[in-house]
Amino acid sequence: MTSPSGDALSSFMLHSASRATVLNIPNCLTFARILAVPALVLALYYLDPVTAHWTAFAIFVLASITDWLDGYLARIWSQQSLIGAMFDPIADKLLVGATLMMLIADGTLSGTAVFAAVIILCREILVSGLREFLAGLQVRVLVTQLAKLKTVLQMVALALLLAGPAMGGPTSLTMQAGLVLLWLAAILTLWTGSDYLSAAIRHATSERND
Repeated sequence: MTSPSGDALSSFMLHSASRATVLNIPNCLTFARILAVPALVLALYYLDPVTAHWTAFAIFVLASITDWLDGYLARIWSQQSLIGAMFDPIADKLLVGATLMMLIADGTLSGTAVFAAVIILCREILVSGLREFLAGLQVRVLVTQLAKLKTVLQMVALALLLAGPAMGGPTSLTMQAGLVLLWLAAILTLWTGSDYLSAAIRHATSERND
């Protein structure tokens, strides 16, 4: 028979272990990326234009680095967790979505460039829904190299677009390069999103036939 003190000690140890898993360094980096989102929004909203864009650029670049670093550290330290797996894609989507919306709001993205932003945002929403549907069927769609390239192009494009207004405005090479990369990312977004859509349709159809 286990004594009350033994039960309390076991409970404390389990709680401590669980807390340590949640607050490991990779997960903390992911949480920091989420916290970077309101910081970026506030910088673009309240600071003067040049300072705002340089500050937002710095925040975005640091947050983007954590996107790679958290996964890398989790793998080499064997600290993968369900918490990390859950919040990592959420952090990415919050960062990208908020940045795109703020760039549209302050006029950095205008005209046809807005369509590229809308494509990326709609794809993220679509893929999130499809992932949830496929998870219910216990189906996992592996991340392809093309999807990874899309993410890199997207992050570089947004970084350039954040810095562009402080480096000469719409006609600067930085802005033009950012717009080109944003459109390339949007095209790859449609391409890679079709993988999730086709997988969802295929499994939904097979379930119905069964």
